[in-house]
Amino acid sequence: MNEKLPPGQHEIPAILRWNIDHPGIIPENPEIDLENWTIMVDGEVEKPITLSWHDFLQLPSIEVKSDFHCVEGWSVRKLRWLGVKFNTLVHMVKPKKSAKHVLFRCSDGYTTFLDLRALFEENVLLSYKLNGKWLEASLGGPLRLVVPNKYAYKSAMWIERITFTKQISFGYWEKRKYSYTADVWKNDRFSGR
Repeated sequence: MNEKLPPGQHEIPAILRWNIDHPGIIPENPEIDLENWTIMVDGEVEKPITLSWHDFLQLPSIEVKSDFHCVEGWSVRKLRWLGVKFNTLVHMVKPKKSAKHVLFRCSDGYTTFLDLRALFEENVLLSYKLNGKWLEASLGGPLRLVVPNKYAYKSAMWIERITFTKQISFGYWEKRKYSYTADVWKNDRFSGR
């Protein structure tokens, strides 16, 4: 974890601004029944899978400490996320050589895209616990993506489907002129298109 903040960011206590809304998507958090919840991983892969909540919790987990950076300019430091490394799913589904990008679809209709190589970093997780507690629905529970070196709009909440793809297809915020790469260390907030 980097000791300094990315350019244009300032630290806030988690308690001040942690329950973030997503205007324009849905007015409230989606209701998710864990008995029926599944996550599907498909697309340009050799072995597509669908996992139940119980199945997902059986995967090897790891705790990662990282900072969380919002594109609005605030950051929360030293969060402890528990979950499954994205690389674990990569090994399970075996992406084809044609797979270059990954689309995340969420229970509220939200989508975001990332380059596959950006998801190979050791601190990228599919997280279900934060600071030792189950992830609340308001924070993306039961399962959210955590990509510490990207702005938070890339850390999709309420994930239900992960699709490996050949081509870029802009997600919710990228269609609204936010950066596709969203690199916090390059202050890459908005697209030039």
